[in-house]
Amino acid sequence: MRTGQRARRAPGDAGFTIVELLISSMIMIAITGTIFTLMNPAQGTFRVQPEVSDLQQRLRVGIDTLQKDLVMAGAGTYNGESAGALSYFIAPIMPYRAFGEPPDSVQGIYFRDDVISLLYVPPTPSQTSISQAMPPKSTEIKVNAQPNCPPDKGYELCGFSQGDQAIIFDASGNWDMFVITQVQDQALHMQHRNDDFSVKYEASSALTQVTSAMYYLKSDDATKTYQLMYFDGWNVDLPVADNVVRLRFQYFGDPQPPVLTGKPLTKKPGPWTTYGPAPPELGVTRGTWPAGENCTFKLDPVSGLQVPRLVTLAAGIGQVELTQAELSDGPFCPDGVMPKRFDADLLRVRRVRATIRVQAALESLRGPASALFLKAGTATEGTRWLPDQEISFDVTPRNLNLGR
Repeated sequence: MRTGQRARRAPGDAGFTIVELLISSMIMIAITGTIFTLMNPAQGTFRVQPEVSDLQQRLRVGIDTLQKDLVMAGAGTYNGESAGALSYFIAPIMPYRAFGEPPDSVQGIYFRDDVISLLYVPPTPSQTSISQAMPPKSTEIKVNAQPNCPPDKGYELCGFSQGDQAIIFDASGNWDMFVITQVQDQALHMQHRNDDFSVKYEASSALTQVTSAMYYLKSDDATKTYQLMYFDGWNVDLPVADNVVRLRFQYFGDPQPPVLTGKPLTKKPGPWTTYGPAPPELGVTRGTWPAGENCTFKLDPVSGLQVPRLVTLAAGIGQVELTQAELSDGPFCPDGVMPKRFDADLLRVRRVRATIRVQAALESLRGPASALFLKAGTATEGTRWLPDQEISFDVTPRNLNLGR
């Protein structure tokens, strides 16, 4: 090769032009962008899936907890003169705050669609009746030793012991709850809210252990607190599930008024009616009602017989939805002046429909307020939305449908 002569490059040693570099860079950027576009929804899915599971779990917890108490509502005593479902005496399901201080009934409130209060007698031998009349300010209860009462152990009487929660109720529809603080000899010493009963209880009034439960919606937009709450009627007030944004109860019941079964009112135990408290004997006065009448029965002015005070809501034997007006306009039991009065139409209740709606806990998974979201969030992309979930379910309390 001559000196100074330029060497010829082989074809494989050629480099890239600027145009080629630009094209290859654009192809690389496009491919990388496509990869990240595909990965981004996947990242959103990984973020949403745990919240979906949590949301469904909170929904299940709410349903199971409500169903457990609803199905037991109305269970009554199974021994003694007052044996039978509670609905033969008092309303075991109340659509308002029946417990706590003060209860809604004292304030003239008889309906809230996001609150339900329940009463039932748990399986227990602690069922008896009082042997002496109890004035409102009584601090001692004397009871009858019924055949079902367990042997006296010194620290309990007829199954009752210190700390038990109990209810006393009578044939008129009066009721009060209290806590037993001491058992001594043949007396039950008790503690009661405000230390007073709402009325004087006559001898033979029923006394039994009780389970009370109240479920309500706690909703606070300022703190963004939305919870399904449980109150045991005494001192336990705890959340059942978080991020519950809707709670609603509907009631369905017997459209026919109660009627007398034909059993003599003096023969015990009942039932003397198809439901609700039995009226007193003709000529006997209870509370503020005329002789022979009560909140569910009155005297026919022509025949002088005891006939239903409640009206027929619909023809046939199927259940009908009970409206807010029907459950809060009276007549009231035991009467219209007692502080713990309840609408007599509550005795019709045979089925409860509960609706629960839960939302995603993360605001970044909720979009603007709409049919999908009751409470707005911060998500702007539909691919990141996790809509609220809502479910309605019916519960038929077994003790309110006996013989039906």
